[in-house]
Amino acid sequence: MSLLELEDVTISFGGLTAVEGASFAVNPGEVFALVGPNGAGKSTIFNLVSRYCTPSGGDIRFEGKSILGCAPHDIPRLGIARTFQNIELFEHATVLQNLLIGRHTHRRSNAISEILHLPGVRSEERRHRLAAERVIDFLDLQPYRESLIMGLPYGVRKIVELGRALAVEPKLLLLDEPASGLSAEETDDVA
Repeated sequence: MSLLELEDVTISFGGLTAVEGASFAVNPGEVFALVGPNGAGKSTIFNLVSRYCTPSGGDIRFEGKSILGCAPHDIPRLGIARTFQNIELFEHATVLQNLLIGRHTHRRSNAISEILHLPGVRSEERRHRLAAERVIDFLDLQPYRESLIMGLPYGVRKIVELGRALAVEPKLLLLDEPASGLSAEETDDVA
């Protein structure tokens, strides 16, 4: 079974068709690329899969089930994470805090247990922090762990955004132009 399937997906904005009849499948473990010029609809397809917009026709299935009824906040819980063409990080938060935000889909505690800071909450926080620290180590972000995003160079921000997506521990990772605006050295770091 395919991990992700788009079947005859179409979307228009006003009178302009951005994507028409897109069909493809991505299998588990496969690297799949959408290639085309600016304006070809690549980011729009990512927005459709992420449920930021709704197709006017066709179906999108993840692990064999249609996701058209899902809200955008449901998508990471299914196991889909993404980066954005334009960086979408919390500027006044640290690198570690941004990565912990990527862990929110794994949180099992409720507001009352968090307010009371029960032992289960503390244990859960430790697990999430360890997962975020593994991403920091994997992406060599140790020097920036406690740095605010707003003070970081563009290339580091791109890597942090990738890290936030990896912190979700996704089954499917959507990378929307992950190397755009990066130098050759920074592109090598992302690769």
